[in-house]
Amino acid sequence: MKPESIADIKQKLVTITTAEDPYVKSLREDSRAGVQTALKQFDRKLEKQVALLKKRQEMSQFEQQAYKEGYQLIAGIDEVGRGPLAGPVISAAVILPKDCDILGLNDSKQLSEAKRNQLFDEINQKAVAIGIGLVDQTEIDAINIYQASKKAMMLAVEQLSKTPDYLLVDAMTLPMETAQQSLIKGDARSISIAAASIIAKVTRDRLMKEYSLEYPFYGFERNAGYGTKEHLLALEEHGITPIHRLTFAPVKNYVK
Repeated sequence: MKPESIADIKQKLVTITTAEDPYVKSLREDSRAGVQTALKQFDRKLEKQVALLKKRQEMSQFEQQAYKEGYQLIAGIDEVGRGPLAGPVISAAVILPKDCDILGLNDSKQLSEAKRNQLFDEINQKAVAIGIGLVDQTEIDAINIYQASKKAMMLAVEQLSKTPDYLLVDAMTLPMETAQQSLIKGDARSISIAAASIIAKVTRDRLMKEYSLEYPFYGFERNAGYGTKEHLLALEEHGITPIHRLTFAPVKNYVK
């Protein structure tokens, strides 16, 4: 009988989720180089899956503790955009389902743009509720970036379609009556805050790409308003735009 083709073997391995599967065990006896290469790829995929499952379990500890204490709707909250010279600060609040099965959630800064976009879509599909809070550059200049970040977070919570009974907040305590926990580097420690970090960053990056069409010299589609060399040179040559933060150095040097 003609041996099974390598292509067919790879196709079958895609659907198998354990190394103990009888079919996988039988392939271990197949000495063909192509089969052994396919098995190595399969083993690496399983190792990655195990690592992602372990990471998700580690990052669910704060949510699980809140569930044990009787809370039901736990919102993770994070903001993006404190440091840029232009554009708003944006916050997101995300309530994930109790049995959240999203793998790969992490601090948005640690993820590639492609991975952020993929997770952004998955979070939007699976989240119980998502809220977005935006505070623009004019208000940032008026009340300072710390207060603006806090306000954006509160707005995000208010925008949720379901009222949370517990908040997990990245490095901030909010003046709200809802029970809450502030976590330093929470976007790398809590799946809910990580989800909020991804929603906030993708939302803000896309907004800054839209602004780049209106203000093409500053590289907003690449730097999201941060003070890159390209951005600073454009400030020198073209001056400030209506979306620049006038109280931030060196932007304030160009205010007439």
